[in-house]
Amino acid sequence: MQQALRIGIAGLGTVGAAVLTLLERRAEALAARCGRKLAPVAVAAKTRKPRRIDVSRLAWFDDPAKLAASPEIDVFVELIGGADGPALRCVETALSSGKSVVTANKALLAKHGMRLAELAEKNGVALGFEASVAGGIPVVKCLRESLPGNTVTRVCGILNGTCNYILSRMEIEHLPVAECLADAQRLGYAEADPAFDIGGEDTAHKLAILTALAFGTRIDPDCIAIEGIKDLSLADIEAASELGYRIKLLGVAERTAAGIEQRVHPTMVPRSSAIAQVMGVANAVTINADAVHELTLIGPGAGGMPTASAVVADIADIARGLRAPPFGLPVAALASLPRAPIQMHEGGYYIRLSVYDRPGAAAAIAARMAERAISLESIVQRRRPGERGKPAAVPVVLITHATYEKLIREALAAVVGDGFIAEPPQVIRIERE
Repeated sequence: MQQALRIGIAGLGTVGAAVLTLLERRAEALAARCGRKLAPVAVAAKTRKPRRIDVSRLAWFDDPAKLAASPEIDVFVELIGGADGPALRCVETALSSGKSVVTANKALLAKHGMRLAELAEKNGVALGFEASVAGGIPVVKCLRESLPGNTVTRVCGILNGTCNYILSRMEIEHLPVAECLADAQRLGYAEADPAFDIGGEDTAHKLAILTALAFGTRIDPDCIAIEGIKDLSLADIEAASELGYRIKLLGVAERTAAGIEQRVHPTMVPRSSAIAQVMGVANAVTINADAVHELTLIGPGAGGMPTASAVVADIADIARGLRAPPFGLPVAALASLPRAPIQMHEGGYYIRLSVYDRPGAAAAIAARMAERAISLESIVQRRRPGERGKPAAVPVVLITHATYEKLIREALAAVVGDGFIAEPPQVIRIERE
């Protein structure tokens, strides 16, 4: 048996502790699979506080950068988090020192992935990041290693468990976003500052990574159109249910005639679809390709053990000597294809308007839609009492046939300018089977 693979882990939070637990629990099985022992030898963390795991036998580093440079490790596992700062400095140090790196840090990869991949290639080491997207779901390995005979046309998924939990609770228990978010924080599903989750940025980081893997392109997170779930209301959730849909926050990347379109936004999906059945904190990723047609991977998108499972899978690959280019192709071979703006997205739309109950309002809205050849599939109006001293505002829901988002936005801007709308319009894209 080969010499043991010496592992240094920076970050002893929930995931770091779970990685150590898995490496100990599966030590014999991992050694048999890899032909060598996977041996944690050192750790780094902010404090030496008591922990649920015993780290007394491991070398302790107060400075994770010193651990990354230590000649006593072969693999550096970065579980610190953050796009810059210590995480970036440590990963750069480890790769430059000829050590392979495993990370769960999607923000780091979305911002610096190309430079880090080049550094790994230059030094002949591995950069593993299975845990950075969709927790325990092996979607990175699937795209990078399992589909070379396919041309991928689309990747779409639920990539944030916090948002999926909130949307599930809103539908099932008829609770507002704020209350569901507070419960998610109490249960540990959401951070104290949940802005990245509910604002869509976390999903965008993960989508940027999947896009590079799926289409052989350079990571370009700035070209992702992002909408979160913070402005969704119970009225939208209930309307979706009545229409036969569920609302999910999706990350979508697809090949179009104008380039690679990347978008994150709430989406109405048919209740009969596989992705609509994914509830709670679970994640799902659907890959459309020419040979396999459609693959859907569903599983735990976060949590200590699922994420640790993905980290250990990358460590095991390194122990076996696997050295695939981090993004499937050498960085020099990754294309800088044009990104198609979301304005060119074609599909149906749900539009909720709060319309002043005045003569001519409905006709003006219909005229603005007709001016841009937007065909309406249905119009639903529900009357509610108006506030005293103010014109009554009536909720009106429009469902369009397939059209371009650019036209929808232009029509709604004109409707707002006409002065018939009491609140900003709510627009949700519809994905039909």
